Amino acid sequence: MGDLLLVRHGETEWSRSGQHTSWTDLPLTERGEEQAKSLAPLLSSRTFARALTSPLDRAIRTAELAGVTGVVPDPDLHEWDYGGYEGITTVEIHRTRPDWYLWTDGVSPGPAGHPGESPEEVGRRADRVLARVDEALPDGDVILVAHGHFLRVVTARRLGLPPSEGRLFQLATGTVSRLSTEHDRPVIAEWNTRP
Repeated sequence: MGDLLLVRHGETEWSRSGQHTSWTDLPLTERGEEQAKSLAPLLSSRTFARALTSPLDRAIRTAELAGVTGVVPDPDLHEWDYGGYEGITTVEIHRTRPDWYLWTDGVSPGPAGHPGESPEEVGRRADRVLARVDEALPDGDVILVAHGHFLRVVTARRLGLPPSEGRLFQLATGTVSRLSTEHDRPVIAEWNTRP
């Protein structure tokens, strides 16, 4: 049975500034490209039974620079749809909604095609991804290259927690995390690893 590796894409301008970034497909910054390249030694000794990435360029580019091959884009690995909060920081949201918390409140509706998602909706996508992961784990490790909030929900769901408990797992850009098992139960084996 393999492990599940989670890679958060490298830094973008908005991840650096704290702006919520879902469908806005910003490129990696120079630092983000360096972060992605630096992950290659952590991943080079592994072969992956399945390698999935978000369809967004920042994740695909991270996988490429980290040396992950055979990557298949999966629409379910898209970041949380932030709806009307796309491009806005939490500090800005708190000016009008001082008690707002993404993990319990979700987001306000956005423009056409971006209604926003609740934690439960993101959790359902994470469950679909985990079903595909489970199909491949008997054959070896699986890697997901995606986004911070979504991978935090994946972690919560893997550990049997509600999607909102993703709040417990802060995830930095350009890092590798590993979910494994102990006595046949899911555990966090590594978190926010950098070379």
